[in-house]
Amino acid sequence: MLALRELNEKARTKGLPFIRKPPAKIYGRIGNLEVRLAQGRKDIQRAQRLRYEVFYEEMSATPSVIAGMRRLDQDPYDAICDHLLVEDRSLDAAFEPEAWMRTRKPHVVGTYRVLRQEVAQRSLGFYTASEYDIGPMIAAKSPRYRFMELGRSCVRQPYRTKRSVELLWHGLWTYIREHRVDVMIGCASFEGTDPDAHAMALSFLHANALAPPEWRCRAHDRLHVPMNRIAPDKIDAKAALKALPPLIKGYLRLGAFVGDGAVIDRQFGTTDVFIILPVEKIDPRYFDHFGAPDELKSRISVDI
Repeated sequence: MLALRELNEKARTKGLPFIRKPPAKIYGRIGNLEVRLAQGRKDIQRAQRLRYEVFYEEMSATPSVIAGMRRLDQDPYDAICDHLLVEDRSLDAAFEPEAWMRTRKPHVVGTYRVLRQEVAQRSLGFYTASEYDIGPMIAAKSPRYRFMELGRSCVRQPYRTKRSVELLWHGLWTYIREHRVDVMIGCASFEGTDPDAHAMALSFLHANALAPPEWRCRAHDRLHVPMNRIAPDKIDAKAALKALPPLIKGYLRLGAFVGDGAVIDRQFGTTDVFIILPVEKIDPRYFDHFGAPDELKSRISVDI
């Protein structure tokens, strides 16, 4: 952004036209909702504000003094990641019914943060590496497989419907195909920091979704929390599936694996598990709806 300001300043002094941002990359629309990539600092701040509202005000994350003052969920990775936004394009947004509260700017109601391997390797690395030993797996699988990290996924409460989540996935899947990503990784969370409260679900994941050795990553020793908390013959699969957070359940339906061990995240008040989802393992029945891997255009794309 600083470089862009400097170039625009030079353009002004030389009588040249302003440098303009490229057109918005819109991946699709369903009704009044639209999914697109964030453009610039203001868009990223809108995603950070939504994340703060969900993670810190609705859930149990503990903000720093600065985060509490700004009411933004920020970290250094925001500057190097791409951010998918779901926006409500209507002026009559469900969560702001009063006319005086409405603005012309679409409301960000959902977001996903994504970090491609080539960007991570030339900057901060993957965020997930602070919790899991992912280096050996990535080294063994590269360059045949291109990795991408997913994180900071959230949707505003009134919009947690099938339509909103589906739109977010359409955008994510289009981005994955556009950048020829082969493997998605990242942490997904259970709310709360007591793993025994999630013993059934964690044990189910360990027994039924543990990654095969060639894809398996282990939580760092200092953070590792065993997931096999209940004997396999005592696991109630129906109860475990009901207890799984929707995001983790969605990853499993697609064909994802989990890593070895959970991690307690005290700042966010969560119990994290590592997700590995190779595109080649995705259940083909989803391609009929979201598009095949060789399709580059979203099936709900719009002409701009």
